[in-house]
Amino acid sequence: MRILALGGSGGMGRFAVETSMYFDNVSEIIVADINAEEAMKFADSMNEKVSGIGLDVTDIDDLKEHMDKADVVLNTVGPFFKYGPPILEAALDSNCHYLDINDDWEPTIEMLQFHEKAESNLKTAILGIGASPGLTNMLGAAAIEELDEVETLYTGWTMDGAAPEEESSQSGINAAMVHAVQQMTGTVQIHEGGKSKMVRPLKKIEVNFPGFKKFKPRIFGHPEAITFPHHFKSIKNSINLAHGSGFGVLKWIMRLVDWKIFSVERAAGVVQNLSSSIRKDIEDQSKESGLDLKNNNSLEPPSIYALAIGSKEGKKVSCGATFNTNELISMGEATGIPLACGLKLLVDGKIQKKGVFAPEGAINPNEFFKELHNISDLLDVSDGEIISIFRSWM
Repeated sequence: MRILALGGSGGMGRFAVETSMYFDNVSEIIVADINAEEAMKFADSMNEKVSGIGLDVTDIDDLKEHMDKADVVLNTVGPFFKYGPPILEAALDSNCHYLDINDDWEPTIEMLQFHEKAESNLKTAILGIGASPGLTNMLGAAAIEELDEVETLYTGWTMDGAAPEEESSQSGINAAMVHAVQQMTGTVQIHEGGKSKMVRPLKKIEVNFPGFKKFKPRIFGHPEAITFPHHFKSIKNSINLAHGSGFGVLKWIMRLVDWKIFSVERAAGVVQNLSSSIRKDIEDQSKESGLDLKNNNSLEPPSIYALAIGSKEGKKVSCGATFNTNELISMGEATGIPLACGLKLLVDGKIQKKGVFAPEGAINPNEFFKELHNISDLLDVSDGEIISIFRSWM
């Protein structure tokens, strides 16, 4: 299959391309970036399947012309509230399958409305298959499989170490940092009591995760809170959460944005610098102490997780799932490699559903994690299991 990788030389997309170019069922990858020179330079460093072109995704006619020659569109162009819906619509108009790393909840709602169009075209579109959303969705799906019925679903992760990639075709303030500020200011949508609800972000929520002490992460706007109740109708409560050592500072920075003292861009620059500093400290501590980064009872809370609460055999239970690795994986790797994994499942015919879905709506979590383990040499999983499951009843 021919793949059009929009933003494929960026900080996230390059990891998807670098992984996907070895897939047997991928014949060609066209890396498209508004910076043509960077796209071609990056493509030249890959294998013979990869080529680079300049492309402005806002030029819909030119975009569709290139999509018409592709089978699958990989979209890593942010911000997704601006570029997600029109690129998905263009891909479906060109009769392409589609995968992205959309981490904005607002366009997720809009993009799910293209389901019937994708279904009638016999095409599959997967929204948000990166780290969060992506890994979190698959962890949530794995936890849900353990229950007879799920009522509450939390997804969460640490912001510590979530620094942008140094190598990227993008310059200036990182789009992911702008996104982070937007999801910590104003109001965000969650699912509570069986209904959608707009709330202020950064409020603390107590989480009782099996095998760990109770902890209090904060509400962070993200698509998982929207998509889990969309795909699992029994879910009454769905909230995405984040934690980290920098939230004491971040909370005040976000207040300055809400009070219009700081611009979103200025706050994003502060978040970017803070995230990079925290990541460096973590890396230095790891080297000095030989810190084991694998999720276990000594690390609280888990670095990335999903928690499903519901019933099993008539009893109220909970089940948590965490990503199981000893490696401190970069934000680009943690986002781009799951995207490549989704592509691998699609081109190998292991995603059969047609329409528009979040990962949990169309992908078998067991197949996903098995494939993720196979395609990535970044994962140090000594016991052979890529995720850990924690059950309240065991």
